[in-house]
Amino acid sequence: MKTFIAKSIIISVTLVFLFISSCKETSKEDVVVNQTEALNKWFDDKYEESLQMSPLGLTAQGRKDHYDKIDDLSKKAEDEQLAWYTEVTKELEETFDYDSLNDQDKTSYDLWVYQYEALKESHSYRDMDYVFDQMRGLHTGLPTYLINFHKVDSLADMTAYILRIKESGRAMNQLIDRAKKQSASGILPPKFTFETLITQTKSLVDGTPLLNDMYGKIDKLMASQDISSEQADALKEKSEKAISSYFKPSYENLLTWLETEIDNAEATPTGVSRHPNGKDFYNHRLKVFTTTDLTADEIHEIGLSEVARIKGEMLAIKDKVGFEGDLDAFFNFVNTDEQFFFPNTDEGRQAYLDESTKYLDELTEKLPDFFGILPKAKLEVRRVEAFREQDGAPQHYRGGTPDGSRAGTYYVHLSNMNAMPKATMEGVAYHEGNPGHHMQISIAQELESVPKFRTQAGFSVYSEGWALYSETLAKEMGGYENPYYDFGRLVNEIWRAIRLVVDTGLHSKGWTEAEAIKYFADNSSIADGAIIAEVQRYMVMPGQATSYKIGMLKIQELRQHAEDELGVKFDIKGFHDTILGGGALPLELLERRVNAWINSMSESEGIKM
Repeated sequence: MKTFIAKSIIISVTLVFLFISSCKETSKEDVVVNQTEALNKWFDDKYEESLQMSPLGLTAQGRKDHYDKIDDLSKKAEDEQLAWYTEVTKELEETFDYDSLNDQDKTSYDLWVYQYEALKESHSYRDMDYVFDQMRGLHTGLPTYLINFHKVDSLADMTAYILRIKESGRAMNQLIDRAKKQSASGILPPKFTFETLITQTKSLVDGTPLLNDMYGKIDKLMASQDISSEQADALKEKSEKAISSYFKPSYENLLTWLETEIDNAEATPTGVSRHPNGKDFYNHRLKVFTTTDLTADEIHEIGLSEVARIKGEMLAIKDKVGFEGDLDAFFNFVNTDEQFFFPNTDEGRQAYLDESTKYLDELTEKLPDFFGILPKAKLEVRRVEAFREQDGAPQHYRGGTPDGSRAGTYYVHLSNMNAMPKATMEGVAYHEGNPGHHMQISIAQELESVPKFRTQAGFSVYSEGWALYSETLAKEMGGYENPYYDFGRLVNEIWRAIRLVVDTGLHSKGWTEAEAIKYFADNSSIADGAIIAEVQRYMVMPGQATSYKIGMLKIQELRQHAEDELGVKFDIKGFHDTILGGGALPLELLERRVNAWINSMSESEGIKM
């Protein structure tokens, strides 16, 4: 969910530097320390200003400031966000002498400027990104958010929840108006998106999932004697009224627009290049999601090369298990044989959750052998809520709070167990849990050595690259004892390599959905339902799918470079702590951080973090 930032008062720290420069007897080291403190205070102040303008962003971090509000989702708010960011970035550049900063502070400075430049560039393409699609959108995002993030510990919290339901009507209608204007300019997602959106909206329009959650939270307050039964009844009545008067009408408005607009959507579209200015938009998205200047053609070729390499490793496992037949036959065997699937029953669904948890628990015990920095936050494995569950849709992770009051969660779509093969289950668990997303995001949020904005920064190429690297790292850590599950690891990896080919094919080379599905099916053992869901995901989220493999390849390249440079001095814990210990970074800044660590290790046995 996007964070929206509005203009606020700018607090200067110029006087701090005047004081520092006037202290004749202050040592150079003290000046550096004081400058670091001043710079970090500046970053923390500005980040807090921005966060205060995003009530949902505050709640996501476990805070209750503006607990009764929902962000302003208008274009005006986005304009104010950019104006604020422009003003404070200018202040940063005028207040601090970049050349006199230490390496850590230069990284913080460069990251702030990088995020500003990215926001500025994205601003010019903001009408190109679909407002609603089957993967994202306030229509499912807000109920999920309120159910999972809006904690109710008091009467005031519950009152704030009800007020947020009232706010939901305004927020939803803001986005509907933007979607209408977007469609008027000729930019619509494919027809399959509308079909899924209509189903999702119909399942939510009466507000039942939210009302059930509200009732449950009210009952808990009464059970803990925080409110009386009379207060509980009054709160339930107010909850029902808020749903019927604010939430439901806005969802009915969305449903009316979807049903009216669906006939204008393309049934067999290509990628976003079909839209006005679509090719430039796609190139921009590649830059956003890879943080590199790689072209669509270059990414496409990397994908083709990786698919060929991984197929070679797959053949080796096929031969190892004694399967007679070619790779396509082995794909079909792994994709259809009953031994590779749980029953499509509630027992089968629970078994998937239990076995995933078992693999994560076993690998978590081995983390200290490969990492010095370990996450404090707990990890949970859950099934996706029924109102947003889709057959074959990808598993995903949602981070906990920085203070650990809400655990990180690995979510699994289990509506169709025939789309959830056992062979890939282990690798996906490592990707989403430990040592993947949960570890990376939790460590970032728990960092105390960097400004807070760095603990919350997000770059898909970094986070997804790390998670995919983690799937392979888990093999070094003793995972995948079952050779079929090791084959599943390669299925997951070739899946991400195929993404490079298919995403660029759809959005740069004019591929149709059918052509993309065929390439996917010809080069993997992934279930048909999952392939369709994947390709449809790429069509509405251009560029995002390229971040996984590009990020993984970069981390592997950096590790190989460190091993070559350091030889016997190479320390796997130190390398991993260097990758994770600075928070999420664009690849150029990550490489600079790793090179600094290599230099420090070359000079001594210590590690300078």
